[in-house]
Amino acid sequence: MTVAVLPFTLFAASQVGTPGPANMALMATGARFGLRRALPFVAGVVLGKQLIIWPIGYGLMEVAARAPLAFAALKWASAAYIVWLAWKVANLRLGEGGDATAPGFAAGLIVHPLNPKAWAMITAGFTGFVAPGTPTFEATLAIALVLLGCQILLHPVWTMGGALVARTLRGKPGERYLMWTLAALTVASVLFVLFGGGPT
Repeated sequence: MTVAVLPFTLFAASQVGTPGPANMALMATGARFGLRRALPFVAGVVLGKQLIIWPIGYGLMEVAARAPLAFAALKWASAAYIVWLAWKVANLRLGEGGDATAPGFAAGLIVHPLNPKAWAMITAGFTGFVAPGTPTFEATLAIALVLLGCQILLHPVWTMGGALVARTLRGKPGERYLMWTLAALTVASVLFVLFGGGPT
């Protein structure tokens, strides 16, 4: 095997399990609608990362290298979208959602393609854990499966965490501060990716 699977698994778990735009969205959705109603959104978020793993593995980064201005524009547009999501989170209130419609599978599917952290994490996986000369399919499949496994395990945890917090703070003064804190963490995670210079 020319992919360092175990080290990459540890790296992937540390990235998937830490705060970022996707996890903040999952936590906020869980807080608003509960885990059960959020599951289609969770499934979309999990599978959405596959939409960028395979194109990156098959040369999208080479295209980005040839058109850096286009890639930069995409990065900033993605960041703007995540900030817009954060604004919506800030103005939500906790609860089981009432008559509101929980975000579904399609909404979750586009979270990672528009998430700078996901792009950086996947790029770091290919550049840091794949040996030169590894067949493209082998490398991409390994990266895809490891990330899929980490997401299946960890994304529901963030969603359930949001639901548990909602039970504690629903209808209390701390509710507003929680939602603004989640929104602020979402924005901070995007800014860190854009300006921090690291792969997280």
